[in-house]
Amino acid sequence: MLLVIFALLLWAGAFWLNVSLASGPSASRAPVKALVPAIFGLTILAVWELVVRGLEVPSVILPAPSEIAARFATSLPVLWSDLVQTFVKGALSGYVIGCVAAFAVALLADRYAFLKRGLLPVGNFMAALPIVGTAPILVMWYGFDWQSKAAVVVVMVFFPVLVNTVAGLADTSAMQRDLMRTYGASYWQTLFKLRLPAALPFLFNGLKIATTLALIGAIVAEFFGSPTLGMGFRISTSVGQLALDMVWAEIVMAALAGSAFYGIIAALEARLTFWHPAQRKRR
Repeated sequence: MLLVIFALLLWAGAFWLNVSLASGPSASRAPVKALVPAIFGLTILAVWELVVRGLEVPSVILPAPSEIAARFATSLPVLWSDLVQTFVKGALSGYVIGCVAAFAVALLADRYAFLKRGLLPVGNFMAALPIVGTAPILVMWYGFDWQSKAAVVVVMVFFPVLVNTVAGLADTSAMQRDLMRTYGASYWQTLFKLRLPAALPFLFNGLKIATTLALIGAIVAEFFGSPTLGMGFRISTSVGQLALDMVWAEIVMAALAGSAFYGIIAALEARLTFWHPAQRKRR
C-alpha cells in the first residue's frame, strides 16, 4: 500500500511540475516543449509500475512496465519479423496503393462533376462499414498472406484521402480561379499552379489520418487469418497463452512504428506547406 501512496504523491508532484513548466516564462522554448510530454510519459510509467507492484496485480491481468520492457528486449527478433510482415508488407504497401488510387480518383472527380456527386456518398457509406465485417471477406478473397492485409488497408485509407483531397481541390476562391482564366491559364495550369498547392493541407490531413488506419487495419486483418508471423497473429496467440507481456510488447512495437510513420508524414507536410498559416504558427 505504501507503493500506491508513493505513486499518488509522485503523480501530484509531476502534475505540479508540468503545470509550472507549461505556464512558465520559458514555455515557448523547444527544450521545455520536449520536457513536458517526457515528464508526463515517464510519470505514467512510474505510477503504473508502483500501482501494479503495490497492489500485487497478476501479470496475466496487467504486467508491470518493467516486465514488458524485459520481454521486449528479449523478443526483438520476433518483434522485428512481425513488424516487417504487418507494417512493411501489409500496412505500408496498402497505404501507398490506397493513397495513390485515392489521389487519382480525386483528380477525376474534380474534373467530372458527376463522379463527385456519385463517389462521395458511396465513400461515406464505405467508410462506415465495420472492419471486422470486411476484413474476413477480403482475407478469403486474397488469401492469408500479406496481400489480403494490404487489401484491407486500401479499403480503409482510400476514402479518407479521397474526401480530403476533393475538399482541398475545391478550397480555392472564385476570384482566384477567375484570375487564372484572365491570364489565359488552362485547366491543367490552374490545377498544378493554384489548386493542388492549395489542396496540400487537406491532402496531408487525409494522409496523416490514413497512417493510423493503415496499421490498425493490417493488425485487425491478421486476426482472421495469417501465416505464423505478424503483430495481429502474435497478439491473438499470446492472449490465448495468457502471455500478456508479449501482447504489450507487440503493442509497444506497433505504437513506435505508427508514431514514426505519422512523424514522417507530418515532417513532409511541414516541408511542403511551409507557407500555410498553420505551419507558420508552429515556428
